Amino acid sequence: MTIDYTKRPTAPTIDYTKRRAAPTPAIDLSKVQSAAPKLVDLYKSARVSLEKAGMAGRRAAVYLVLDRSGSMRGYYKDGSVQHLAERALGLSANLDDDGTVPVVFFSTEVDGIAELGLGDYEGRVNALHDGYGHMGRTNYHLAMQAVIDHYAESGATDPAFVIFQTDGGPSSRAAAEHVLCTAAKLPIFWQFVAFGNPGDKQFDFLRRLDDLPVPAKRVIDNAGFFAAGADPRALSDAELFHELTEEFSSWITTATEAGIIR
Repeated sequence: MTIDYTKRPTAPTIDYTKRRAAPTPAIDLSKVQSAAPKLVDLYKSARVSLEKAGMAGRRAAVYLVLDRSGSMRGYYKDGSVQHLAERALGLSANLDDDGTVPVVFFSTEVDGIAELGLGDYEGRVNALHDGYGHMGRTNYHLAMQAVIDHYAESGATDPAFVIFQTDGGPSSRAAAEHVLCTAAKLPIFWQFVAFGNPGDKQFDFLRRLDDLPVPAKRVIDNAGFFAAGADPRALSDAELFHELTEEFSSWITTATEAGIIR
């Protein structure tokens, strides 16, 4: 048999115009439109902020911690806390495919733990708050430990992003600092959000937590802080999501390099 060596196998044709698909949110827009149409704009705004922060397609378990100390009464009454919770849910729909946000309510102790979901969030914060009764003092560390325990028990493999809302410093500052520093070894980032005048001295402790030295106090910087103002609802969604994601993005990089996120 004569073999024609001048003929070569035909190489497969590669279409170089095709690009890798862009990273997608955890929950598809159509599902948000169906389950929670009022959250669509928040979902889209959160997505833009995540993209700007280089976090498009990132996955994380979103937690919300809410202060129930006595001074918070007005913020529940005027809807500021519900307003923040809805934005946490819009962010979570981009980061977490289970469609829910675990919520820890705290004052002197942990007052209650619940969940917000795309199909069950309207008016839910105040309904839960009213059911927890007495509003006490402010103890961060118990709420922080509740988040750590919940995250550990959930079996999650993605990191946790905790939105921790308060309107003042804790009663036990040493305990709060200890838990934060110890938790720096865990794949958990704490974003503290203060309700109140940004210049208030009561937020000095939160600023100090944000600036705790590395590695003298903790292995990496695992917390951020910003003041949402005396009227948190006046902060635009774009501004809020920018503040929430800015330091979280930096932490993702640092925690990955340190082997905390695997």
